[in-house]
Amino acid sequence: MTPYARRAAALCLLLLVALLVNAIRVQVVRAPAYDANPANRRVPIDRYAQPRGDILVGSRPVTGSRSTGAQLDWVRTYADGPLYAPVTGFSSQTYGTALLEAAADDILSGSSPGLSVLPLWNAISRAPQRPGDVRTTIDPAAQQAAYKALGGKKGAVAALDPATGRILALVSTPSYDPATIAGTGPEALGAWHRLVTAEDQPMLNRALRQTYPPGSTFKTVTAVAALASGVVTDVGKPTDSPDPYRLPGTTTTLGNESASAGCEDAPLFYAYVVSCNTVFGKLGDDVGLRAMRETAEAFGFNDPSIGVPSHPAVSVFDRRMDRAQLALSSIGQYDTRATPLQMAMVAAAVANDGTLMYPHLVDRITDGAGLPLEITGERAYRQVMDATVAFAMQDMMVAVVRHGTGRNAALPGAVVGGKTGTAQHGEDNRGNPFAWFISWAKQSRGAPAKVAVAVVVEDAAADRADISGGGKAAPVARAVMRAVLGR
Repeated sequence: MTPYARRAAALCLLLLVALLVNAIRVQVVRAPAYDANPANRRVPIDRYAQPRGDILVGSRPVTGSRSTGAQLDWVRTYADGPLYAPVTGFSSQTYGTALLEAAADDILSGSSPGLSVLPLWNAISRAPQRPGDVRTTIDPAAQQAAYKALGGKKGAVAALDPATGRILALVSTPSYDPATIAGTGPEALGAWHRLVTAEDQPMLNRALRQTYPPGSTFKTVTAVAALASGVVTDVGKPTDSPDPYRLPGTTTTLGNESASAGCEDAPLFYAYVVSCNTVFGKLGDDVGLRAMRETAEAFGFNDPSIGVPSHPAVSVFDRRMDRAQLALSSIGQYDTRATPLQMAMVAAAVANDGTLMYPHLVDRITDGAGLPLEITGERAYRQVMDATVAFAMQDMMVAVVRHGTGRNAALPGAVVGGKTGTAQHGEDNRGNPFAWFISWAKQSRGAPAKVAVAVVVEDAAADRADISGGGKAAPVARAVMRAVLGR
């Protein structure tokens, strides 16, 4: 009997090993494929079987979860949903996730291996993990000030800490409440349909995902290129700039908003303060395509790798243009397009003495017990210009606010620099222009800048003659800067 018993034991052992191997194959090797199968209901049931981790602004959660008792039990809730929607995005049981809810989904849903002390055992056991939290860099006072200042106008605000790259505000209006699309019922379906068909596109994140012609705010980039390349060596020296300026190789002339602005041969300093199109169009051509493109790309244009962690739309400065197109691009027209975040980066680089810090929205990620898993470090994106050029740019931007087109951004007792922009768009430029303003502010001369802001306002209902960066956008920027400086 002994040989038969040994053979039976060996067979049992073989079957046991085969069973274990198959269990590992199913639980570990094939698990991703089974999880991805849309017919597998266990995945969404498990996903919504526990509360989701939270997104925090300051120390306060702006998200939450509530139990519905349904098969997909826990549904997302939002505090001040429209205010923070451009930051949080949405988490919907029907429509998936967007923005920070998507970028940090593995942490918030509890599916990240980093949340487990024993990741391999957790992968085998499939035991649910306690989700982690994501703390943002948003300054609630700046966010609320931007949202309130935009009011009922369509537009966006992006604000940065120039010294660190922390994103202090991201606002897009009109906005929406992500809670309305969080569930699965007919109310969520109806809300989604209304949102995606709305003419004003409330789900479009204009601060991150919409590009606009930057208009005269782009003259900041052109001025940096002119100074850095040596085309201009003295900001107070007259330039060789006719008014009007005939675009190279064409019979088309470029003029200025005001015929009495005195832009003919105007020095760079004066031309920047009163925003002479003719001077900057010619400067762009004098600098040349290569240097203009390199300067724009040092600010972040044409870079699809920037992630905050959500990826903003790529801001564009064309790499191939003729001289006339380059002249127009140098005043922020033709095909040049930028997000509000991109133009906030331009202002931030000038304010930070030429160093552009990498923008980031997440301050830290913690596990379910509140212990830090990841802390976002500060890192430089690029040394855009040397300090001498940056100081010259700072002086010009301060003059814009004190004596030029940006006076509506002035804050008593603070040092504020800015640049206005009114960007033409639409077929034959017949659309109402976009009003732009970029700026930065510091408590006093010599102190580090605390905030850099970009504002764009799309006011289709306004009279065209009343639209200007100084009139529509500068007061919004001032409200944000005041909130950050505590004035």
